[in-house]
Amino acid sequence: MGGLVLVLWGIRFFAFTLHESPKFLVGRGRDKEAVEVVHRVAEFNGTVSTLTVDDLRAFDYGGEKAATTPARRRWKVIKEKTRMFDGTHIKPLFETPTLARSTTMLIAIWGLIGLANTLYSSFVTYYLSTRGAVFGDGSVYVTYRNLVILSVIGLPGPLFSAYLIECRPLGRRRTLAISVALTGIFVLAATTARSSTVLLIWNCACGFTTNMTFSVLQTMTPELSPTRSRVTGIAMAAAVHRISGVMAPVIALYANLATAVPIYIAGAIFLVAAVMAILLPYESRGRASM
Repeated sequence: MGGLVLVLWGIRFFAFTLHESPKFLVGRGRDKEAVEVVHRVAEFNGTVSTLTVDDLRAFDYGGEKAATTPARRRWKVIKEKTRMFDGTHIKPLFETPTLARSTTMLIAIWGLIGLANTLYSSFVTYYLSTRGAVFGDGSVYVTYRNLVILSVIGLPGPLFSAYLIECRPLGRRRTLAISVALTGIFVLAATTARSSTVLLIWNCACGFTTNMTFSVLQTMTPELSPTRSRVTGIAMAAAVHRISGVMAPVIALYANLATAVPIYIAGAIFLVAAVMAILLPYESRGRASM
């Protein structure tokens, strides 16, 4: 992986010429450089640009023309960038009671799954070791072999969910509920493992259904968010997913790592998320996005 990154790094510097954004340059008062970049891009595309610095400065920068100083331009850029946080894009996600319930539940599902996933994956081996589980050879070979197995087993998950979400009896909600519920069941079943092989089997099952779950969620989230606020809805769900994952260690510590409680909590959270998936007010299968 590290070698591939270095190769791509070399390609970026030696095989491509990447110019700075003219918008960035203008925002910092570097008009001459911005015009040069426009000319180079035009030349690369087989055409000629007649843009000059005077032409660029003739435009109205929000009511501030050529006399605008670089500092004032930078302040204007900051104001434009922070304008997105005024709530304009959030309000449509909660415009009606049903839409508000849908958005809230969908974000909650993302959060619950992020919490349960982290809670299980971070503490299952520690819990099992306190119960006398023998994991045998912990060599680099076995570790990477198991990672490859988990990855390969998980690959068909998105393909299977892609088929199920278009089936009339199931659709998005039921497929999501089934995959999340199965993940919860496999998490609880993993507490019975007493060897590396058995734990690997349960983790493979979890990996398959988890991949199904995220495939369905990533399909539903854009579909259930109004078009003008779609990216905002996706971002809010992703943020809650990550934040809830950070909370997992706190829950595990307060629940006592010497007991099975953290794993049971993770399994129960998955089952709660499955019930919430069934209760989502919208089924987007066969319908245009909102």
